[in-house]
Amino acid sequence: MAGLRTVDVGRLRGRAVTRDPDEPYRASTPLELFFDLTFVVAVARASAALHHELVAGHVAAGVWGFIGVFFAVWWAWMNATWFASAHDADDVPYRLLMLVQMAGVLVLATGVTDALEHDDWLVVTIGYAVMRVGLAVSWLRVARDEPAGRTRALRYAAGISVLQVLWFARLALPHGAVGIAGFLVLVAAELAVPVWAERAAGAPVFHPGHIEERYGLFTIIVLGESVLSASAGFQAALGEGGLTAELFAIGVGGLVLAFASWWLYFDHPGHLRPRRELAFRWGYAHVVIFAALAAMGAGLQVATEAITGHGEARTAALAVAVPVAGYLLGLALVMIVTGTAPTDERAYPKFIGAVVVLAVGALAPVAATVAGAAAVMVVLAAWMVVSAVDPGQSPAVGGEGGSQVGGLEDLDGAAEARQL
Repeated sequence: MAGLRTVDVGRLRGRAVTRDPDEPYRASTPLELFFDLTFVVAVARASAALHHELVAGHVAAGVWGFIGVFFAVWWAWMNATWFASAHDADDVPYRLLMLVQMAGVLVLATGVTDALEHDDWLVVTIGYAVMRVGLAVSWLRVARDEPAGRTRALRYAAGISVLQVLWFARLALPHGAVGIAGFLVLVAAELAVPVWAERAAGAPVFHPGHIEERYGLFTIIVLGESVLSASAGFQAALGEGGLTAELFAIGVGGLVLAFASWWLYFDHPGHLRPRRELAFRWGYAHVVIFAALAAMGAGLQVATEAITGHGEARTAALAVAVPVAGYLLGLALVMIVTGTAPTDERAYPKFIGAVVVLAVGALAPVAATVAGAAAVMVVLAAWMVVSAVDPGQSPAVGGEGGSQVGGLEDLDGAAEARQL
């Protein structure tokens, strides 16, 4: 009959694919952006819990708990991102399995407070397992539909599945040194799974431009969380004690810190596309950058509370200084593992900046620490600008996604462009 369409039930089953790593104009999909939003919730909960523990004086427990939670969030996001870069089929099963992973990160987020305040990791572990099971099933689809990559896909699925059992077994370990040792062993095993699995493919399968963009977007997510945390702390302090010179300095300094952090990342390290032989180093090194940015937001919130009499002043100063220094070291690390020499004029100033910021945090009052850290970041951003163009090199328009100031350095060798 005219006007009627045939119902294709087979579309519900779908089929896994392997994307072309040289596909032109590959960009993040709306589903990937939606997926990222659930991780905003998890990063926000981790940052808020760290802030609470630092104000309460539980520094060691807060920092260790933050590291554990952030690893779970980052690792789940990273694995899903690299899977999508290679195997985003955008069919019904793929979308539903992404939904499963989104549900998992929200479950994990609900358990963050218990993990940091009471050392109860059950809900976090359940949420993490839900995310990882969704990814393992995605790899099984690849093994079923892509014979050429079956061994690689099965290695991923097996490694992920076995480790989830071990994460639950870790809950039975006693707290303290034994529990920490168990965590570190499992983290090492998690990091080893992709290295082992990708050996079956000869080289990691991914789209360099897509991965570069995805990492840039996650950087924006954690930067946004830093701004949100700082704004919340500023508002609370303003309501309690009014606008003071110290609060003003922390507010302005916090905004400058966030902006300079964005500038420093996207001027150079954020536009390094990983060669396949350097993919793991590039991807793994970013955890330092992401964690430091998330912790920076918590530190700024602690700083605003310290000037109103909540929390210890030196802890608050170091809560800002340590993440800022960690961020600078993370930037240098990403540059070094992708081929930039430590003595390069874009790398070694970050080491100097990290030392200066730590010294300020150890000696100066809270507001002065925030202002001093912001000043160091501004100097480093300015240095990136003036050192961006080699003497005698004419300005050139950056490639796709390139910076208009610091430029794009493509490690695949396709293009090098810097523009003032």
